[in-house]
Amino acid sequence: MSTASPYLTVSGIDVDVIYKNIKNLHIAVYPPLGRVRVAAPERLDDDAIRLAVVQRLPWIKKQREQLRSAVRQTEREMVAGESHFVWGRRYRLQIVESKGRTTFATAGARLRLSTRAESTPEQRLAALERWYRQQLKDAIPELIAKWEPVIGRQVPKWTVRRMKTKWGTCNRESGHIWLNLELAKKHPRCLEYIVVHEMTHYLQRAHDDAFNELMDKFLPDWRARRDELNSAPLRSEDWGHQ
Repeated sequence: MSTASPYLTVSGIDVDVIYKNIKNLHIAVYPPLGRVRVAAPERLDDDAIRLAVVQRLPWIKKQREQLRSAVRQTEREMVAGESHFVWGRRYRLQIVESKGRTTFATAGARLRLSTRAESTPEQRLAALERWYRQQLKDAIPELIAKWEPVIGRQVPKWTVRRMKTKWGTCNRESGHIWLNLELAKKHPRCLEYIVVHEMTHYLQRAHDDAFNELMDKFLPDWRARRDELNSAPLRSEDWGHQ
């Protein structure tokens, strides 16, 4: 049995390692965030896996750049009629001139932005990200309170932040959980899946059969939620203006 780690960092890239009863090592870069996963034969150790990743670094970086370019090509201009997602629903941006502070609210099929006429796209986007962050901060405590007694562990600290390649991460030593700001755009069941996923790492570090068995116990439809999350539009969803 391999003594390799379930996580490696190679040239600044986080790599998830899954051990299988296979002959050859396989490397994959997954959309939408560019997560790198290695499926490795159980006989390989850290050095062998790291060498394989290093040899494929040009290809890995190319795949990740293609994913990020797709995001950059549709950066939001924060103009009326633009599409934005909130909790898995698509809204059209409506702009209302106001002399007060910049605010957001959903109304029907519209995401209403109240802002000064002279506000810049950058200022509007920054305000939108603050609003998304608050949406998550309002939703996460209830989820954690729901799952702490089920999983049997307390969450001492959690943080919402922008992350390029992961929906969430967990430091098992400190118990600190980080959750991706983009989750505010996805359906609430996707957020719940990530919360449960990261809390399950308190019990099992690796993404192995034991981890999957725990997820099956806690959240039987977790695979469907994962697939929904990874197939949903990421960041700037450019469906045109109306």
